[in-house]
Amino acid sequence: MLITKLILAHLLGDFILQPNAWVSAKEKKKLKAWQLYIHVIIHFIVLSTLVWQISFIKWAAVLAGVHLFTDLFKLYFQQKHTKRFWFFADQTVHIIAILAIWIIYESKVIIPIFAIHQNVWLLVTCLYALTHPVSVLIRNVISRWTPETTDDNTGSLENAGNYIGILERLFVFTFVVLGHWDSIGFLLAAKSVFRFGDLKESKDRKLTEYVLIGTLFSFGIAVLTGITYNYFSVYLQ
Repeated sequence: MLITKLILAHLLGDFILQPNAWVSAKEKKKLKAWQLYIHVIIHFIVLSTLVWQISFIKWAAVLAGVHLFTDLFKLYFQQKHTKRFWFFADQTVHIIAILAIWIIYESKVIIPIFAIHQNVWLLVTCLYALTHPVSVLIRNVISRWTPETTDDNTGSLENAGNYIGILERLFVFTFVVLGHWDSIGFLLAAKSVFRFGDLKESKDRKLTEYVLIGTLFSFGIAVLTGITYNYFSVYLQ
């Protein structure tokens, strides 16, 4: 499962192991930002550790190098109003590079780190992808519809919406994997009672539509991830 490990390494390095402060520093200082080089080194270390083969170190260095030049290209060409486009363009290039290295290296035998079953790698990758990476994806997709007013945030817990989204996706993924589709309907109904009741009282139609788009997109990704896991896990038995 080399491809799974490469994708997991990318998700770890580009999201959870890259603080928002580093992103801001890179956008401000660009080539002079030390955070950029530490970010690339972290990618190299995570790739080498997960694959755990001496013969792959040179390919890990290639991926890290591609990551460096891709990030630099994005930093110098993106504008404030084009950040969403460059986010997707940047991620697309990273995935293409990963697929290319995977195709080149596929003929070689990769020993799973700690002899973990391939299904576990697939499960870990799916679960992690549904947390912070998908949150960033959804935020970029629906950013064009973000309501201008911030009054609706009064009294709201910090980052509560983000964690609610992560939890609901993990629940939906679990229900799909276990075949409990009825529970997904119950979860969506429960969220509607609490969340959309408040939105109705606020009488803010744009905010209601914004939350609805985010919710349906979040549930949809979780369902597709669960279906994908069930499909590929059959071949990894």
